Amino acid sequence: MDEKDNGEFIRLDRLLSKAAALSRRDAKRAVSFGRITVDGSIIRSPELKIPSTSTVCFDGKKLIYNENVYLMLNKPAGYVCANDDPKSPNVFELLGDEYKKDELFTIGRLDKNTTGLLIITNNGTAAHFLLSPKRHVKKKYSIKTKFPLTDEDAKAFLEGVDIGEKTLTKTAFLEICEDKFTGYLTITEGKFHQIKRMLDARKNKITALQRVSFGPIFLDGKLALGKYRALTGEEIKALEDTAKI
Repeated sequence: MDEKDNGEFIRLDRLLSKAAALSRRDAKRAVSFGRITVDGSIIRSPELKIPSTSTVCFDGKKLIYNENVYLMLNKPAGYVCANDDPKSPNVFELLGDEYKKDELFTIGRLDKNTTGLLIITNNGTAAHFLLSPKRHVKKKYSIKTKFPLTDEDAKAFLEGVDIGEKTLTKTAFLEICEDKFTGYLTITEGKFHQIKRMLDARKNKITALQRVSFGPIFLDGKLALGKYRALTGEEIKALEDTAKI
C-alpha cells in the first residue's frame, strides 16, 4: 500500500513530518519515547497507518494536518512576506510550531507596512492560478489618503492610470467614504506598490493601507492583528473554485 490510501489513511511518521516539521528519524524517536498519542492512546509504531481524521498530539499538543494548508492571517505592519529578508521579521514567524513553515508561502504579497488579509498556503497550484493575470481576481483595500479623494479620482481609476508601466492600470473601483480621506479601492492586478503608485499618479499619498478581501475571502473581523486561523471548508471551496482547480 502507498503511504496514503485514498486520502483516508496516512502513515504516522509521514503525518509527523508534515504537521510537526519532524524528519522521519526524529519522528521515530518521538514515537519511541511515547511522546505521540493518537486519539488519546500512546502509539509506539511510527509506521502505523492511521485515519487522516485522527487526533494526533505531540507532547499533549494537538497537531494540525492537512495535505493542503490554507491560513488567514491578519498581517500587522512591519512584517515582510518573504522568508529570506534578514533585515525584517517575516509573517511566517507569527505562525505556531504546528506548521512546517518552509513549505508555506503567501498567495500574493503585502508590502511591509500594509496590513490586513493575507492567505498562506502550501498549495502551489492554487496560488499559481489565483495570481494569474488571466483570472482577474479582485482584491479590495481600505485606504486612507493625505488629500481628499474626488469623483475625478474614481473616474480615472475606472479608465486606468499611468503608473510608469507599458500599459495603463486595469479598471479599478474606488468607493469614497463620507470624510473623503478614506475609501475602498478594488483592483484585479498586483503590480509592485500598485495602489501607492496609482495615488501618486493622482497627486495624492497613501497614509494607511489594509487589504480587506481577496477574491471570495474576507478578513475575519474577529481576527486581531498578528493572529491567524485556518480557512473554513466553505472558504477553501470558494477559493479553489475561484482558482478553478
